[in-house]
Amino acid sequence: MHILITGGCGFVGSHLCRALKTRFPGYKITALDNLVRKGAELNVPLLQSMDIEIVQGDIRSREIFAKVNSFDVMIDAAAEPSVLAGTQGDHRYLIDNNFNGTLNCLDACTQNKARLIFISTSRVYPYASVNKLPFVEETTRYTFTPSAVEGYSEKGIAESFDTHGAKTFYGASKFASEVLIEEYRTALGLEAIINRCGIIAGPGQMGKVDQGVAVYWAAAHFWKKPLAYFGFNGSGKQVRDFLHIKDLAALIIRQIEDPYLFKDAYYQVGGGLRNTQSLLELTDICQRISQHKIPVGTRLENRSGDIRIYYSDNDLIEGRCGWKPTLGPEEILSDIFNWIHREEDKLRNVLI
Repeated sequence: MHILITGGCGFVGSHLCRALKTRFPGYKITALDNLVRKGAELNVPLLQSMDIEIVQGDIRSREIFAKVNSFDVMIDAAAEPSVLAGTQGDHRYLIDNNFNGTLNCLDACTQNKARLIFISTSRVYPYASVNKLPFVEETTRYTFTPSAVEGYSEKGIAESFDTHGAKTFYGASKFASEVLIEEYRTALGLEAIINRCGIIAGPGQMGKVDQGVAVYWAAAHFWKKPLAYFGFNGSGKQVRDFLHIKDLAALIIRQIEDPYLFKDAYYQVGGGLRNTQSLLELTDICQRISQHKIPVGTRLENRSGDIRIYYSDNDLIEGRCGWKPTLGPEEILSDIFNWIHREEDKLRNVLI
């Protein structure tokens, strides 16, 4: 089998390349990447050492797929993941990459009669609707309270939660891609799985203030750089769930091995309630691991798209195949700190 991974030198893509090559050593694995994201170049030597082919190119160009030999499965992990793009970045680049690039991926899959595994996002759910859900304020976090809203429970947000409403340019571009995938399924017979991922974290992520918060928080503590709690009165009590990249890779392997168990559906794939952390709680973990206490300021105003609480209800995917996260926040942060310590010289100019 030949598996093509777009964004294959990025955080998610490179981990999937290595995990799949380890699990299926006889398969051909190809990483397609434009190598423009800072830090992506660090993954190239390791991938090459594992006999993973690297094709440098951009999914916004249809012609780039002519450089890839016929493939059986595509994992589309190429994306501009910033939720601030459009308000603090180039929204046209984001849409061109995340939507038009996916369109090219879909055509390439159709031409090759290949299956697609699409890495989507929890950001397809409108932030205003999520922020309207009832909650209480506790000592270190905000907590959801019961409500009869469809697709919402104490377990988190499920697939049936209403998707109508503004989602950020990032969320909208990924949701538009999901809609297009449905059309390709129906009209052209594309076989596709959509994974709506929450916050994915772990070693190898080049975290920034607008994406990759776990690594961004850990790096600031490691190098004793100041941080700030943004929005929600600067409380630091906003909550998200964290999914270790190893747990995502384990699910993707299952989806490669038994695609017909998952096909033609979309799934919530996040850390779930067990893996939730507020920024305050994230700070506490980082302080304990690093033994560094750094200044954390406050920014009272909310930024566009900020969410008070979000975590995924994974019941559908767990019921389908038994998958659930195995690694919690402490293990995720420990892995990140160990990676930064090992690669300190290489990462100093990338993460700070």
